[in-house]
Amino acid sequence: MLTQLHIENIAVIEKADIEFRKGLTVLTGETGAGKSIIVDSLGAVLGARTSRELVRTGADKGVVTAVFETNNADKWLEDNDIDLEDEIIIQRRISAEGKNSCRVCGVPVSVSQLRELGALLLDIHGQNDGRQLMDEANHLAYLDGYGNYGETIDQFKSAYADYKACKKEIQRLSMDEIEKERMADSLQYQIDELEKAQLKVGEEEELTAKRDLLRNSEKLTEALNGAYNVLYAADQNAQSLTDEASALIGRAAVIADDLRETADIIENASSLLFDASERIRDFRDSLEFSPEEYDNIESRLSLIKKLRRKYNMDEEAMLAHLDDCRRKLSELEYADDMLIKLNKQLEKYVDNCKKIAAELSEKRCAAAESLEKRIVSELKDLSMPSVRFSVSVEPLESDVGFDSTGADDVKFLISANAGEALGRISKIASGGELSRIMLAMKTVFSKNDPIETMIFDEIDAGVSGIAAQRVGEKMSDLSRGKQVLCITHLPQIAAIADNHDLIEKTERNGRTYTEVRELDRKGRALELARMHGGDNISELTLASAEEQLFAADKYRLTRNN
Repeated sequence: MLTQLHIENIAVIEKADIEFRKGLTVLTGETGAGKSIIVDSLGAVLGARTSRELVRTGADKGVVTAVFETNNADKWLEDNDIDLEDEIIIQRRISAEGKNSCRVCGVPVSVSQLRELGALLLDIHGQNDGRQLMDEANHLAYLDGYGNYGETIDQFKSAYADYKACKKEIQRLSMDEIEKERMADSLQYQIDELEKAQLKVGEEEELTAKRDLLRNSEKLTEALNGAYNVLYAADQNAQSLTDEASALIGRAAVIADDLRETADIIENASSLLFDASERIRDFRDSLEFSPEEYDNIESRLSLIKKLRRKYNMDEEAMLAHLDDCRRKLSELEYADDMLIKLNKQLEKYVDNCKKIAAELSEKRCAAAESLEKRIVSELKDLSMPSVRFSVSVEPLESDVGFDSTGADDVKFLISANAGEALGRISKIASGGELSRIMLAMKTVFSKNDPIETMIFDEIDAGVSGIAAQRVGEKMSDLSRGKQVLCITHLPQIAAIADNHDLIEKTERNGRTYTEVRELDRKGRALELARMHGGDNISELTLASAEEQLFAADKYRLTRNN
């Protein structure tokens, strides 16, 4: 669960340290106080996209640090070579220039890695989730997320991949005779050109070195002659002088044994000089400048460079391209036979996809029936007594009867009031109903979700009265198995929370500051009274707040029993 959040120089928050506890925690405050900044900061530290505008004006950087106590991410930590500890400390720094620095337990990580980790630690529900629920393209994913048939989905994905690969190969080989002849001519031309060139890997480098030798052969011969004369051929050469010195020291070593090692060194030097002289002589004698050979090398290098420019490849890649052209030409020659085989194989792949898709459809229908009952049960708890919720699973309209997801067209339909026909959520559900549907789904899905912390950013949109109280009770129930954080404007929801943090905005010396403080029982009553009646807190609004807190205590006591 999330235990601590440190925010520094993010938007209007200069510095804030928030400690989070188990159960349901609400964050309240006036509009514009900075409640959304808390959610944005949590999103940032868990890999959400940010910009430099998030950094407080005048600061060189913004910092968000979050601390979690959980073992949900142990495998991720191991896979990313991060030591397992009692706490997971995540930090993200955002510079005023927009640059990011991310660390997990002190180890540098990328933003994409933070995003992977964040998906294991936290589930943030915002207004975008409501839009996703209204988009029918997402309904299949919601149903599959609820159903326990992941293995069948994987089987279908594998079968569909085989089908697509085979279909792509058929499309590649299917062409009219004119196109086939044009392609065959092009391939044959490339084959002839590359075969005629008789390329070898590393040939250009070898020829370039040889050409440079020939180009400088006169200077090279002059230098080699000079070296050979100094070492061996001249009257006073290094070899003869070294031999003479070796003889003299050899005689001295007979008298003085300490000179034996020196005598050996000089004798070895004489041997090395002789060897070097022979090597120089042999290399010099091999240098015979041939204008014809030089022209042949230049011509060969010109051909290789021309081919490199044409194909934009080195010798090794051109040889691989030659093999590829031969293979493609062979395929063209036997394309008709291959197409017959591929079409037969495609029929088998289609049959296999349909078979697995049918199994998947059965499981989706069963999951849909179960999901309908559970969602309706949750929605009735949320003051929608006449609600009907249906998961429509219909055959997909497709040429082959399936697509990459299977053979099903899934839509969520709802009737919020008695006597109304089922219709699309986007057309029928009001803002408050949409919020409650989303909360119902989160409640149902959370039963099998290992994520321990859930955040609701204004789940109370469009909700009031008894419905608001039921939303609060539902989140309180949810918090028995999860840590739940909720940003709310409604006193009914704030009252039932286990913990209450107040977000306040103040102005000092012409600057805006947002601060966060935990409320005690008295502070909670005052905040609930403000939420009821604004800044003019009366005895009546305060009494109403106290009554709400007492009712919430009673509800939690009843629930726990």
